[in-house]
Amino acid sequence: MAARTAARRCSWRSVGPLAGQRPLSSSRAAAKHSEPPQNSPFSPAASSKYDWMGPPHPLSNLRPIIYHIPEDESELDQRLRKLRQDTEDWNHDFWAKQNISFNKEKEAFIISQLTAKGLTLRDKDGRRRTLDTDEMAVFYKNFLDKNRIRHANYNKDWYRRNFTITLLMARVALNGIWRTVMDRLSRKKPGTPTTEQ
Repeated sequence: MAARTAARRCSWRSVGPLAGQRPLSSSRAAAKHSEPPQNSPFSPAASSKYDWMGPPHPLSNLRPIIYHIPEDESELDQRLRKLRQDTEDWNHDFWAKQNISFNKEKEAFIISQLTAKGLTLRDKDGRRRTLDTDEMAVFYKNFLDKNRIRHANYNKDWYRRNFTITLLMARVALNGIWRTVMDRLSRKKPGTPTTEQ
């Protein structure tokens, strides 16, 4: 039983703030990202027959999924589950790195703009200074331009993975239908009259 529970957990399953907990700031989140991942306290009962979804991770903002492993999981079902899990982990890794990079560059941009104006990060009352929408639009455009190729490559890989998952899901569904038909045919005994209406 413990092996099945351990098999459900993944490398990035350290789930973000739970209800009532304070979300991590970008600097605290980046520091936490460098720590080794911890298993989440979020875990479905061993008797569960459904996939479970956890709260959003503080770095990637994606919800982790713990996939149900049926007792009679076929090789094709296992292949599909592992591909879905691998895609989820790959997606989490991309967005965690992207969000960390975005937050660091955004912070550096804000500080550089305030310094250019001769301002400090905080005003005389200790409140953090911000830039207006037009100033931040310059940063957002530059960030997107700089990461255009990276995002395009991510999108290509995302579509390729999802297409493969969709094909595997279709194969799993067809195998299920085939098994059902074969089971019904095998239940009918030869020589038993069938009633016709």
